[in-house]
Amino acid sequence: MSDDSSDIGVILRRPGWSGHVGGDRLRASEGDRVIDAALLQLPEGAHDVTVVREIDGLSYIDPDDPAMPSYRVIANNRQPVALRDMMILPVRTGYIGADRLKPDPALIPPTGEQAVPDVDETTVYLPVRDGHVSAQVYRPQAAASDAVLPVILYAHGGGFTVGSDFDTAYITRRLARDNTAVVVSTNYRMAPEYPYPTPLDDVADVYAWLVREAGRVGGDPARVVVAGDSAGSNFAAALALYARAHDLPAPAAVIMLGAFADFTQERWPSFQAQAPRGIVYDSAFFAFIRSAYLPTTAWTEPLASPIYGDLRGYPPLFLATGTHDPIIDSARAFASLVADAGSPVDGYWPEGMPHGFYFFPGVHPEGDVAFERCAAFLAAHL
Repeated sequence: MSDDSSDIGVILRRPGWSGHVGGDRLRASEGDRVIDAALLQLPEGAHDVTVVREIDGLSYIDPDDPAMPSYRVIANNRQPVALRDMMILPVRTGYIGADRLKPDPALIPPTGEQAVPDVDETTVYLPVRDGHVSAQVYRPQAAASDAVLPVILYAHGGGFTVGSDFDTAYITRRLARDNTAVVVSTNYRMAPEYPYPTPLDDVADVYAWLVREAGRVGGDPARVVVAGDSAGSNFAAALALYARAHDLPAPAAVIMLGAFADFTQERWPSFQAQAPRGIVYDSAFFAFIRSAYLPTTAWTEPLASPIYGDLRGYPPLFLATGTHDPIIDSARAFASLVADAGSPVDGYWPEGMPHGFYFFPGVHPEGDVAFERCAAFLAAHL
């Protein structure tokens, strides 16, 4: 290890995580024809804030930090140094399968493009309060180029700490085709580098832009639905409360897949029974993502746990969560609270299905049912 104190900052800084899976951003020329060309690239001097750069690493330590002698000793024994860095690295590499070199090709499902090919995809860059975020815009090819379609703002899941818009391409393509809608699948900054409220603020800023400017992506600003899976469903649920608090138009509807509305999961029998030995979702992961996303925020903050919010006047709500998802009890309770407050609700609770049963094309017929029921619900409320 170098004796130059300036080196320790580099040694202790976690290598930058790109935040995206799949390499370069994609752009479909056919879809570009109905999208404002100014959105197809970052403005001069701007950057995509969802791409974590080296200086954003969790463990950067100022060379003048008086604790540097201790940090040098620790760095001599382990890399990375901070425990938060050590914990997030296996989560991120394991989540996308980077630690598995030869998966069985027979178990690889079709890509989103293969499963739902009749949808155009275009990369855009949308403004948020600190810069821009990258997003994919999906538009069904069956729609006329001059048709102004309803808009579904979609936020991907991944426990607030991993994932990207590429991961949910099957879901977002399916939502675009099944509902003849423009789907804007946005990236956002993730914890632990960016804890609450930054990820929610990113999604909320895209929502605020859409209710003003959706015409620039071929959509109707008066018909904007908010949607997401898992962590993304938490943002979708919170956006209805956020919009009211910030004098924004209410979403036309809220779609929650793997509905996550409560950070106090330990109070629910389904979590107590299923989470300790859960496969797709478990208590150890839940505790990690909660501390990453809400390191200093009360778990009952309504914009983090919408189940604690004032649900009067809530938009029409569709939820899909399997009975073998540890968060099923909280999802059902949230649905009941919204219904009791007077809003239309449809909850689909397929027996035996785990967290994310809707994620892979052709794996569970219940996934198709979820999309079909979602489409019927939106058709009744848009």
